[in-house]
Amino acid sequence: MKPPRSALPLPRYTQRHPVKGGWGYFFNAPSWARKKNCPVTSEALGADYEAAVRRAEDVLLKAFDSWRTGGASDDAVSPAIAAGTFDWMAAEYRADRRYTKLSGKQKRNHEAGFKLVSGHVLKDGRKLGQVHLAKITTAVTDTLYEKLLVLRDAKGNVIRERRTSVNHAMKSCRRAWNVVSRKHPGKLPLVNPFASMGLKSSDRETPTATFEELQIFRAKAIEMKLPSLATAALVGWEWLQRETDIFATFDVSHYRPKQHPDMVRVIDEKTQKQSWIPLIDDEGTLLYPELMAELDAIKRARIGGLMLVRDWGNRGPWPTWPKPDQPDFTHLSRKVKEVIRAAGLRDELSFTSFRHGGFTEGGDAELTDREMLASGRHTTPKVLPKYTKKTTRQIVNAIKKRRVHRGTQTP
Repeated sequence: MKPPRSALPLPRYTQRHPVKGGWGYFFNAPSWARKKNCPVTSEALGADYEAAVRRAEDVLLKAFDSWRTGGASDDAVSPAIAAGTFDWMAAEYRADRRYTKLSGKQKRNHEAGFKLVSGHVLKDGRKLGQVHLAKITTAVTDTLYEKLLVLRDAKGNVIRERRTSVNHAMKSCRRAWNVVSRKHPGKLPLVNPFASMGLKSSDRETPTATFEELQIFRAKAIEMKLPSLATAALVGWEWLQRETDIFATFDVSHYRPKQHPDMVRVIDEKTQKQSWIPLIDDEGTLLYPELMAELDAIKRARIGGLMLVRDWGNRGPWPTWPKPDQPDFTHLSRKVKEVIRAAGLRDELSFTSFRHGGFTEGGDAELTDREMLASGRHTTPKVLPKYTKKTTRQIVNAIKKRRVHRGTQTP
C-alpha cells in the first residue's frame, strides 16, 4: 500500500518516491545539465528525510551551483565547521553509531536542541555553534539556560516559557558531549558544562478528566457521528494508551487474534514495548464489557488495517504522516476539541486528559504501585506521580488506613 503523502518541503531537483516502509528520496540532476556533462549526477538519498535534505543542500546543490555559475556561487558557500567548536561536536555525534541507531523521533528531539543552542547569538555577534568548546564553561551554560528559557518578542516582551524544550536541549548537548568526549579522548574539556545543571521540569500538569466527563464526551461524540473518538477515549481510559498507540498503531489484528482470542496486544511506540492484556478472567467474566462490545462490532466489519479510523468519506486514518515515522494529530486534536466544546466540558481538556483520568482512577481505587506499573506498562514508580493526580479520595483513604494501623478505627 502506498504510504500517506509527505508534505515536507524538498530541495531543488529532489524527489520522493514510495519505498518499502515509507518514502525514499532521490536527487535527479536536470536533463539539460546532464547533456552538458555536469559532474553532479543523480543519486539515491535514502529514506531518512533529514539526512537526504542535508546531502542535497550541503553537498549536491552547492556543487551543482558552483558548476552552473563557473565558481561564482562559491563565495556564498558557508565555511567548513571548525574543529573543536560546538557545531563540530554536534556533527561528530551525528556520525556516531549511538546517534544513528536512535529512532526518528529521538533524532528530531536532538536536532531541535542543537539548533536552539547552536543558533544562540552572543554579544559579539557570533553564534554559540562557532564557539570553541574550551570557552563553553558551566557559567556559560547556566547563563545560556536562563536566556533560552523565556521566549521574547522583538521588543523584549515575554511571550511564554519553554522549559520542556530547553530542558531537552540541555540534555541533548550533555549526551553529545559525553559521546564525543569518549570518541575523541583529550579533544574536549574534562568537565561537561551541560551536566549537573539541576534542571527542573515544567510545573504544568495535563488536565485530568473525570469518569463523568468521559461519559459526556463519548455521548456527544456519538451524537456528532464520531463514534471512533468515543471508542478511542475509552481505550485511553481503560488501557492507559497514548494517542499514537491508539490511532497510528492499534491494528485490527491486535484485537482478539486467533492465537489469543481472549486478549489484546498493546504496543507502546514511545517505549517500543508490547504486552498482552486479558479481556476475560478465569471465570469467563468480561473485564471491559463496554469497550469490547464496540471493538467487536468494528472487527466484524473490518478485514484489517487500523482499528480506529475517520467516520466519514473513505474512512482514512485519523493522523497524517508528514514523515514515515512521525504521525501528525493536528486534525484529530481539532475534532476532539470540537466535541469537548459541543459537550460543554472544560475547555482545557484534551484527548490526553482521558488517559490521565484512567491513571487517577487507579489511584482512587487504591491500586498498588506494581498494579499501576503493570496497567500502564511503565518500568519505574518514579513516573507515576506525573499521571496519577492527587485527589481528596486518595487522602481520605490514606487517613483511614493510618487510623486502622494505629488501632483507632476498625477496617
